[in-house]
Amino acid sequence: MVRHGSGGHPHDHAHEYNHQVSAEHLGGGAKALTLALLLTLGFAVVEAVSGWLAGSLALLSDAAHMVTDAAALAIGAIAARLAGRPPSTRHSYGLQRAEVVGALLNAAFMLAVVAWIAFEAAERLLQPRAVHGPLVLLVAAVGLAVNLIVLRVLHGGEDLNTQAARLHVLGDLLGSVAALTAGLVITFTGWTPVDPILSLLISGLILLSTTRLLREALLVVLESVPRHLDLQDIGESLAALEGVHDVHDLHVWTLASGSYALSAHLRLRRLEDWPGLLTRVQSLLRERYAIEHVTIQPEPRERVTYISAEVLRPRG
Repeated sequence: MVRHGSGGHPHDHAHEYNHQVSAEHLGGGAKALTLALLLTLGFAVVEAVSGWLAGSLALLSDAAHMVTDAAALAIGAIAARLAGRPPSTRHSYGLQRAEVVGALLNAAFMLAVVAWIAFEAAERLLQPRAVHGPLVLLVAAVGLAVNLIVLRVLHGGEDLNTQAARLHVLGDLLGSVAALTAGLVITFTGWTPVDPILSLLISGLILLSTTRLLREALLVVLESVPRHLDLQDIGESLAALEGVHDVHDLHVWTLASGSYALSAHLRLRRLEDWPGLLTRVQSLLRERYAIEHVTIQPEPRERVTYISAEVLRPRG
């Protein structure tokens, strides 16, 4: 049992401020994603034209990969703009979790791309195809420069959509490095199997990163306790506040990246102490755990209720 704070919502002003900051942050993320989308789609067109002129399936395939990335970036940009909208009577928390939907769609796209790369690589190992080494070198070098610029544009954003976008761009960047290596080997040795072999290596790295992103998004959907927070520690900290007897029905979950919510029942030694205690509860949760959205139900110590969760009391 963990000791609780008051009934009602102790986050009126904090919620307004926090959502304003969050909206500004997400709006900036939408701009970065939009610019990244334009750069990625623009180069995909250049790469497709170059592949068609040179008759290079490798370049055409990479262009298709970048078009897929552009689609994923578009999903991320739309989700970021939705997440920046203020709360409404229909969506009381706003649309912050649109970023989670975007991240899940992006992860699905990347899994499909990895499967496609693996299939193409296996086919080319069985039936090697001619590759125009010098043209691959030139286009790969330009692609590397473009991807470095896009990564710079997306630098600093920590929401799930921007993380997903960086994952896509990182995959493109690694693909450019692999293409450069393949172009060098093919140009000077003529050994074409190096192209599918490097593609398989890069797809394996992308798969690892994608599964991590997918896990983070699913944890939010399942309303799990954020991995950097300890539910037991939070409950004991609340229970240790003067005037709190114990805490129960404590829940902590993620609304969106960097936005956390908590609900709990606090049994008080003296119910009339609640107004002053509420301020201390809010300060503790905000300053120690960065939890702004707080709903606390205060209860008198003598009240007998059915308690469905662990009861937390102060240590010692």
